[in-house]
Amino acid sequence: MYAVAVMPVLLAAGWRLSQGQPVRPDQLLLFLLAAVLLLAWENLANDVFDADTGVDQEGKPHSLVNLTGRRDRVALAAHGSLLLGLALMALVALRSTPLVLVLVLACCGIGYAYQGPPLRLGYRGLGEPLCWLAFGPLATAAGLLALGPQGVTTVPWPTAIALGGGPALATTLVLFCSHFHQVAEDAAHGKRSPVVRLGTERAADLVPWFVAGSLAFQWAPVLLGQWPLTALLSVVGLPPAQSLIRLLREHHREPERIAGSKFLALRFQSLSGLGLAAGLALGPLVGAAGIR
Repeated sequence: MYAVAVMPVLLAAGWRLSQGQPVRPDQLLLFLLAAVLLLAWENLANDVFDADTGVDQEGKPHSLVNLTGRRDRVALAAHGSLLLGLALMALVALRSTPLVLVLVLACCGIGYAYQGPPLRLGYRGLGEPLCWLAFGPLATAAGLLALGPQGVTTVPWPTAIALGGGPALATTLVLFCSHFHQVAEDAAHGKRSPVVRLGTERAADLVPWFVAGSLAFQWAPVLLGQWPLTALLSVVGLPPAQSLIRLLREHHREPERIAGSKFLALRFQSLSGLGLAAGLALGPLVGAAGIR
């Protein structure tokens, strides 16, 4: 699951290399570690908050609160991950620009609003747009700034949106697919996810549009001549996407058959994102070899 955390900065690294700009490896490693810790906080805190509402009692057997029976310890681990992750991100910001920490704090705020009281926006069906915003423009902009020179005072929004928008849509698909197998439990506890609102059949019909939108977002700059042709390597994510579409189309009413659909979505997100990052990084090398 932590591919969603590291993807924004890996994309930022690939883009910088495609532009002939250096990547600071120390900043990259610090950002990766901090991002993993912050997503660990969000996942652990989500288990804690969902345990409070009871929504995870039947539909999420891998919840750490359910597995351990110790809400207090899971909450403590969540707080520790948050503090350590923010401390590392503050170090990244100190070595680049304070804007990095501002953007990451905005991502954390969105993460809390999604799951934490009193807002619990995920229970109102708003989790998916919040996910796109946090893992797309905000996190990608933070990655671009963290890997760049010190003292930058403006956020590269156009690049962050173009670079992070498509992969973030794939990340949003992971969240979207996580609802399919627990529709009854979510509805019973007042969690009005998009799948609960739409029903599994209509929600399954949206999955091909998620995939097409993600890839279109990634390929449009190539077609416009802004990115190298090698960026089309994101196509490596298509096979698991096809498997996901077929699975949900045929078995969307069978929770036990589709419980792993989010992992197919995650495979699509990981492969397409890594393909894009690698393709961007390889662009100058391929161009120098005369195969552009």
